[in-house]
Amino acid sequence: MPGRHSTTVIQIDDLTRVALQRWVYRQKTPVGLARRARAMLLLEQGDTYVHTAKYVGLAEYHIRKWVKRFCEYGVSGLCEKPRPGRPPVFAPEVAFHVVKLACERPDHMGSSLSQWDCPELARRLKADGIVPSISADTVERILRSHKLKPWRHHLWLSAKAPRDDHFVHLVQTLVELYTRPLAKEEMVLCLDEKTNLQPRSRLAVTLPTRPGLPTRLEHEYKRAGALHLFAAFDTRTGKVYARTEVRKRQVEFLAFLSQLERELPPASTRVFLVMDNLSVHKGKQVRAWLATHPRFVCHFVPVHCSWMNQVEQWFSIVQRKRLRISDFANLDDLAERLMAFVSEWNAYAHPFNWSTKSAAKVMAKYQAQPRLAPAA
Repeated sequence: MPGRHSTTVIQIDDLTRVALQRWVYRQKTPVGLARRARAMLLLEQGDTYVHTAKYVGLAEYHIRKWVKRFCEYGVSGLCEKPRPGRPPVFAPEVAFHVVKLACERPDHMGSSLSQWDCPELARRLKADGIVPSISADTVERILRSHKLKPWRHHLWLSAKAPRDDHFVHLVQTLVELYTRPLAKEEMVLCLDEKTNLQPRSRLAVTLPTRPGLPTRLEHEYKRAGALHLFAAFDTRTGKVYARTEVRKRQVEFLAFLSQLERELPPASTRVFLVMDNLSVHKGKQVRAWLATHPRFVCHFVPVHCSWMNQVEQWFSIVQRKRLRISDFANLDDLAERLMAFVSEWNAYAHPFNWSTKSAAKVMAKYQAQPRLAPAA
């Protein structure tokens, strides 16, 4: 190999060679360490410093430095030494005050804010005389080291409805309805209403998509009332039964049930209706109607478990595909477009892939909670 050879002879035993080769071919090895390991292997094979430096992408004097360390300390000499870094600017007490503030609500600390952010925390530290000056970036680094993000919030639900045996029974019943094979005379329909759908007629014509331009929608609109969409989703076929109403009362809900009575096949003599606990679904008029139509059997989802009603998934599809751009001439136009969407959906209707795993997390939380000992 042309070039000047080193007077330093590198001798590598089998264990060291295996370690170096592992560093070279392992994908998670840091780039610098992999280069230095490859350089040692090349030099051990007799390559020159010049050729090795060009091959691994290091300067020649860097190669000489790492060869010296390798000869003195072995493979551990190829690892970079810890660096001292910049000396700390702020005392540890500053981090203590930052964390203390971040773990308190601002309105409890005499501030009008609802949540802290880094600029506000930096401003508060200076106002309290903790430090003469501190940047928001420094505050962010302190918070990051303590895994704090006071500018975020998470909604949670208090135990208004206890997760007891009755709750578990309701969940298990619904999961069984969604997953078990149905008899020929059985159907499972999920019912609900999508409320307050506004036409929002735009003051200018909505412009379609063009190359380089998205669909353009006028910001201002005219109000023209609101509409309610009543829908029932067949969990086995995906077919949707729907109607629109201007109001949402027991009268309109009974009209929808009467429509189901007419449209459902007569062979379906046992129809399970899955609904939420809305008073419209449990009123006296509704109970009286159901008493005269025994083929309808009602099941109500547990409180705060509307996600178990499959029609909610279909409503999300309606929102995404039909209602994301709200530009309709009037209520009649909105109702016509919604029913057209239902017809198009039914042309290629499909059920949702519901399994027992859907409620596994809920059941796991119930089983993990402590049980009270029965009274003597």
